[in-house]
Amino acid sequence: MSFFKKLKQRMFRSSSKLDEGLEALVEEAGSGADAPPAPEQSPAPQPRPDPVPAPQAQEQPIEKPAEQGAKPGLLGRMLGRDDAPRRVLDDEMLERLEELLIQSDMGVETAMRVSANLAEGRFGRKMSVSEIKAALADEITRIMEPVAKPLPLYAARPQVVLVVGVNGAGKTTTIGKLASQFREAGKSVMIAAGDTFRAAAVEQLQVWGTRAGVPVMTAPEGSDPASLAYDALARAKAEGIDLLMIDTAGRLQNRADLMEELAKILRVLRKLDPDAPHNTLLVLDATTGQNALNQVEIFRKLADVTGLVMTKLDGTARGGVLVALADRFGLPIHAIGVGEQIDDLQAFDPEEFAAALIGTDLQA
Repeated sequence: MSFFKKLKQRMFRSSSKLDEGLEALVEEAGSGADAPPAPEQSPAPQPRPDPVPAPQAQEQPIEKPAEQGAKPGLLGRMLGRDDAPRRVLDDEMLERLEELLIQSDMGVETAMRVSANLAEGRFGRKMSVSEIKAALADEITRIMEPVAKPLPLYAARPQVVLVVGVNGAGKTTTIGKLASQFREAGKSVMIAAGDTFRAAAVEQLQVWGTRAGVPVMTAPEGSDPASLAYDALARAKAEGIDLLMIDTAGRLQNRADLMEELAKILRVLRKLDPDAPHNTLLVLDATTGQNALNQVEIFRKLADVTGLVMTKLDGTARGGVLVALADRFGLPIHAIGVGEQIDDLQAFDPEEFAAALIGTDLQA
């Protein structure tokens, strides 16, 4: 199964909610504001004499007129008939559309911007569900294209990648998957288990290291993460490692401690390499919805975040938060995840994401 098919299948909760909402909005036109006025009642009929029976003829089937607003049948769709229900794209329709986008966690500002751009050149036109979805997918793709960038690889050796994010966002899994993918691409990789306060995080990285054939540097539980980061960079330099990935703690309940910890890691790394870290990745959990925006704000202050990875898009009906992140911050989105397998973390493709979110097929 291709990654797009898997993405579309696993983001079904997002696309189905939008799809159902759009269907309902357009079909309202048949019984709501766009419905024709009821005909005036005629006077009651007067009694008539009994009719003279007519000669009997062979009974012919009577064709019933098609119900107004009925959905096209399968044959009609196969023949390409464009008789789908339509609704005028007016102010009321745009307001309802904004509500649907907000429910998918795009946020108020982004939802209003998407709706306004969609209305440009289309306002007052009658549109079908498929036309609205195609226009939405195009607009979302336009927003996402500038931020769809793979993790950059520099000439620096080792290239240091600092990975930050709250506990439970999927940092350790993301590090393991990226390390495995870079290893398969021919790069030598080392992992430093810098979240020394969580034994589970260290053990998980060790499992991934064994699976990928990548060394994992660890330190005793509760030891200084900055010291481990320094030792890992020194070893990576000595061994000519291409990529050093450093995990960090994510205890946001005490931001002052975390800020000091990250600041210390940066100081010791720069003693060995003034340009380190070369990338700072923030891993976000899609199921947190709008809280992801707050996390970006916080970690941009705690560390100089250079790019994002979004995990667990398969576990939420609110995948639109990624659109809000792109619209608000413009940070590169390097990869997205829709599961636990190694191939469930892939480079971010804006067209595939938009099609999966809205529930459309990719154009050939």
